[in-house]
Amino acid sequence: MLGTAAVLGLARHLNEVRLQTGVGVVPVTLQPKGARHAFGWMRQPVPTYTPFGDVAPLLQALGAMRSTLPVEVYNNGVQHAYVALEDEEAVARLTPNLGALARLVPEIGVNCFAGRGRRWKTRMFGPGLGVPEDPATGSAAGPLAVHLLRYSLIAPGEQIEISQGAEIGRPSLLHARVNGAPHEIHQVEVGGAMVLVARGEILL
Repeated sequence: MLGTAAVLGLARHLNEVRLQTGVGVVPVTLQPKGARHAFGWMRQPVPTYTPFGDVAPLLQALGAMRSTLPVEVYNNGVQHAYVALEDEEAVARLTPNLGALARLVPEIGVNCFAGRGRRWKTRMFGPGLGVPEDPATGSAAGPLAVHLLRYSLIAPGEQIEISQGAEIGRPSLLHARVNGAPHEIHQVEVGGAMVLVARGEILL
């Protein structure tokens, strides 16, 4: 949605775009940096969360030994499960069985992450959603920050950097911050820089 908001905002010279989604209106504030560049902050719905259930088949499909935090599913309009690994190298080494993942969680993106402080690395596998691996997942970045805050790995309001996509040759960097307390989240924001690389025209 950040990319969509940037395209609309740059074309219409807007500093805010409000996107109507299935879970309500998502406002995006934009800081244009020329005709083709912008940085945006998207205010996401506060996600709900539930335990994943039987974690063992999921870990087997991922090729991971264990999760260092409880595996939970967050829903902010899109469902994402979060698996914490011991370090960034473990995240980078993953070679999941995508067919098994698609059968096991056909409607859930699976996010494997590691890091500390303000810097985190993640990979999102969503073969059941038609996305074997995503280079940048804005819908998952906000819930990841909520997950980290709930387990006291970041502080309220702390802005984190989330790197993603290097393993598929499309490195990206997202930002996220959560206001509130671990058990009382008030606001979730995700930010990122966007570059317009192509234009098209449809004639009817």
